[in-house]
Amino acid sequence: MNIDYQVGIIGAGFGGLGAAIQLHRLGNDNFIVFERASELGGTWRDNTYPGCACDVPSHLYSFSFEPNSEWSRSYSGQAEILDYLRNTAQRNGITEKIRFNSEVKSAIFDEKEGVWEIKDQNGFTCRVQFLLSATGPLNRPNRPKWKGQELFKGKIFHSAEWDHSYDLAGKRVAVIGTGASAIQIVPNIAPVVSQLFVFQRTPAWVMPRHDRNFTSLEQGLFKAIPGFRILYREFYYWLNEFFGMQFVGNKIMNKIAAWAAKRHIQKTVKDPEIAKKLTPEYTIGCKRILLSDDYFPTFNLPHVSLQCDAIAELIPEGILTQSGEKVEVDAIIFSTGFVAADVDDVALEYQFIGLNGRNLLMEWKEKGAEAYKGITVSGFPNLLLLLGPNTGLGHTSVVHMMESQLNYILDYLGHSKTLKKGKYYDLNPQVQERYNQRLQDELKNTVWSSGCKSWYVNSAGRNTTLWPKLTVAYRRETRVMDVENYLIKGKSM
Repeated sequence: MNIDYQVGIIGAGFGGLGAAIQLHRLGNDNFIVFERASELGGTWRDNTYPGCACDVPSHLYSFSFEPNSEWSRSYSGQAEILDYLRNTAQRNGITEKIRFNSEVKSAIFDEKEGVWEIKDQNGFTCRVQFLLSATGPLNRPNRPKWKGQELFKGKIFHSAEWDHSYDLAGKRVAVIGTGASAIQIVPNIAPVVSQLFVFQRTPAWVMPRHDRNFTSLEQGLFKAIPGFRILYREFYYWLNEFFGMQFVGNKIMNKIAAWAAKRHIQKTVKDPEIAKKLTPEYTIGCKRILLSDDYFPTFNLPHVSLQCDAIAELIPEGILTQSGEKVEVDAIIFSTGFVAADVDDVALEYQFIGLNGRNLLMEWKEKGAEAYKGITVSGFPNLLLLLGPNTGLGHTSVVHMMESQLNYILDYLGHSKTLKKGKYYDLNPQVQERYNQRLQDELKNTVWSSGCKSWYVNSAGRNTTLWPKLTVAYRRETRVMDVENYLIKGKSM
């Protein structure tokens, strides 16, 4: 078997860095990391909008094997998370293993040799035994197109492509969207703009965040007593698992959550009519629950307007609504999220070609994204996914899911060493089919099947995004590789 590296990793965000660090700690530095950008960090590199922060507690949104005792806040901001990733990569010697500005364009499996041949945008090619894709599910901004958009005379940009050269001070600004990024942007730009129009299509359920600075005593304890830091992390993990029950079938907890969310609106929004417009009608949790302490109070400001009339088109002066109202603005900010679940929007900028010339992303585009435990796919030997289909969460840290997947992946690599040269594992297609049918059956009992329209569900009505149970169940299922579910293929060398 002629290879350049044992493992090729695509992406240098949380997933790719976590995989590289774990390999390094096991004494395996025979890997290469491909990163399309000029810097590591993934979503925390790309999203730099005002107020950008995580909605998972800091100590839980970090690697358990690379703890950080110096988090400044209970919910860390973008810059601090990016620094954590940079420092962690540097400390483990990972940065020098990354090929920056190196977007992978194709990965083709050579079934005779049992290796993947990777080619990047610059023409660089290499052969690896194992291909680990850690590109992340939310990395392509969703840019809506409206009639007349090219006529608008002001500034337009997406929240994930924030134009820091444009000064919002004193400007009339429209924010389109009321999702996870909007609820952070709106309260942070409201103090500087002259007028702020927030265009809402569907209101979001928003819970208090209770964000605060850690005290010097707490930070001292985190540094001096590792057990205190571990207990703190465990407390929030199990607390989130408890609240996660509302998503996976506990209707009593779901009703309690809805009551608490409504109370949050009533306590923070002064105008009853605006409060009513901000109150969703769908079951709480069907769309992503958002966390914020300052989003709702922003609508108490006299220069902030909630716009619920649909956008008809853009005009040179701003936005024309369906009712005929003309909203004149200097800038429009798309806070419209990312392309995630829709099979019609699967990216085809690069190719994964497996056995018999099968194109993975083309198959996903036609049939919907599908994998086994979100990690392996039948017909694509030694392709390992991080945060693949149906591994998303609605209640806790995806870093925990990544670590569960890394347990499985590292065991997969270990078992592969026992095979004869030229042999490789390929998932039994019947196992994949049964697994995904089970997932879809289990998802029917969750809040995500309660009838709302969300990015969790693709255009065919199939939820290809979320894990239907708590993360403790996923950790059990991915503790070790279930070798019996794989076929041994390839030729002995």
